[in-house]
Amino acid sequence: MPELSVVVPVHNEVDNVDALIEEIHAALDGRVDFEAVFVDDASSDDTPQRLRELARRFPRLRVLRHRRNAGQSTAIATGVRAARGRLVATLDGDGQNDPADIPALLARWREEGGDEPGRPPLLLAGWRARRNDTWLRRLSSRIANGVRARLLGDGTPDTGCGLKLVARDTFLQLPYFDHMHRFLPALVIRIGGRVVSVPVRHRPRTRGQSHYGVWNRLWVGLVDLGGVMWLRRRTRLTEVETLADAEAAASGPAAAR
Repeated sequence: MPELSVVVPVHNEVDNVDALIEEIHAALDGRVDFEAVFVDDASSDDTPQRLRELARRFPRLRVLRHRRNAGQSTAIATGVRAARGRLVATLDGDGQNDPADIPALLARWREEGGDEPGRPPLLLAGWRARRNDTWLRRLSSRIANGVRARLLGDGTPDTGCGLKLVARDTFLQLPYFDHMHRFLPALVIRIGGRVVSVPVRHRPRTRGQSHYGVWNRLWVGLVDLGGVMWLRRRTRLTEVETLADAEAAASGPAAAR
């Protein structure tokens, strides 16, 4: 089984998938045992056909497809559920995240003790310190991140960055809802985890067309923000100790005598 699954949601990105899978292989081949899981969210262009062709060239590429458009969060969740790796890295399908940043995230994961027994769940969140977007998108993102950080206390300067690294088991503990990918830091903190922001590169979109505008991000984000605040308030965390375990006792030294 691969150690790492790179999950990439795509919708009408036929002009970007070639370069993206090539960059993923260039960044990870020989460094880590990995697979790339591309989830096509019911594209209306030739993205599915192109991905099938690429899978014949890249044996580590797996391609899934939604029969109906379900959104980015659902595509990510589909990819994580299908992933075979212990760790999951997510990337946007528009080419603005740089796969060459993934090895640095893996190194930071080890530095932070992400695999040490007994440590809280860990999420590494990419931080696009230098955004290659229009001034309006940069401004709206800065405002949204500020409001979100103040209300949720997630301490994350850039929750909208698509580049993240998390254990698959941790992701599967999180509640699923549409647009959940924008609130992953707060959701990980909700289950007692910790979040570390790591500066990553951000590239301008050179091919294809953005699927998000400023206004549809804003209004949907406000509704979702209220829902995540409710989830945080309704969560109760506590430590659990084992007082008795009949199965463990039955398999212990005493049971063998």
